[in-house]
Amino acid sequence: MKLSYENKNSEEEILSRNLSVELSGEWNDANNKLIQGDNLYVLKTLLDKYPLKSKIDLVYIDPPFATKKNFTVGEERTSTISNSLSDKLAYSDSLIGADFLEFLRIRLIYLRELMAETASIYLHIDYKIGHYVKIIMDEVFGIQNFRNDITRIKCNPKNFSRKAYGNVKDLILFYTKSDKYTWNEPKDDYTQEDVERLFKKTDKDGRKYTTIPLHAPGETVNGATNQEWRGIKPPKGRHWRSEPKVLEKLEKEDLIEWSSNGVPRRKIYVDERNGKKKQDIWEYKDAQYPIYPTEKNLEMIKSIVLASSNENDLVLDCFCGSGTTLQAANQLGRSWIGIDQSAEAIRISEKRLNEIEQDLFSMNAKYQLLKANQIYA
Repeated sequence: MKLSYENKNSEEEILSRNLSVELSGEWNDANNKLIQGDNLYVLKTLLDKYPLKSKIDLVYIDPPFATKKNFTVGEERTSTISNSLSDKLAYSDSLIGADFLEFLRIRLIYLRELMAETASIYLHIDYKIGHYVKIIMDEVFGIQNFRNDITRIKCNPKNFSRKAYGNVKDLILFYTKSDKYTWNEPKDDYTQEDVERLFKKTDKDGRKYTTIPLHAPGETVNGATNQEWRGIKPPKGRHWRSEPKVLEKLEKEDLIEWSSNGVPRRKIYVDERNGKKKQDIWEYKDAQYPIYPTEKNLEMIKSIVLASSNENDLVLDCFCGSGTTLQAANQLGRSWIGIDQSAEAIRISEKRLNEIEQDLFSMNAKYQLLKANQIYA
């Protein structure tokens, strides 16, 4: 499925455009990069002039949401409305409709070309425009590479007077470049409610546990997992989860529980589990008084970086704002490239990066500040 709208360009025309610009300063492959400039030109420059095609391991972007608002930053607070002569424009979110969709689509095409075959992209968007953006993402990355539509709980419920349900969420669209993508299974900690609901048994030492069947669906042909163990064969149409010699080891370690009618089950202790599988509804609320408008939750970005990249991988955010993605990458030992055209975004990102350079959790905080020769700040 593709969206049709006025002034939509072909991919061939988009990729053939000569938009490369000069970046100030000497490019150093060893350092992270903070680049001030219009990301349309900067992305095309990285694609055409630098050895970055198919090199980016993870992309996170939080583009404008087509709100028709100006976002400002003051000395003590951020706002969508300028109330003070001292407030400075962070960015204008002025594009709407087809203009916004094509603005985003062109950049997504350049990002796809920069991404490695094992790379992932997370696009943060709101509910008003997100369903159109989903179709654009399907077109650019292929619907077969769609992984999740993540619901992010962003705030506490509000008692607005408009005739509609309250809005406490936005969306994160998760796609990959191919089916061979980096994936480090993310986990959430068990809550006390989870423990009471899922681990209802307690052993003599007071440890909470549950039990699971020792067998699984499917038969093996002449395999060890289909053989008899302790005088028992797996039920018809099933096989042992482990070979009998492994089951015997579990029995000796007191990790098998026998029911009153002689059915064995494997013990699973809560204190030996590293959490539960992360689901597609996240509660990462944004700061009440952020240092930059639309600044996102640091722990949320870190969870994305951990799940979809490895140490020393290269992370890119071409709407980097206050630098949350860059800080997350630093703390987790990834390299990074951040791009923003706003002078205020660059100023705040630099302040943040200079502060975390002394952070014990930051493994590689050194960076270069580069400027494109076409800046629309």
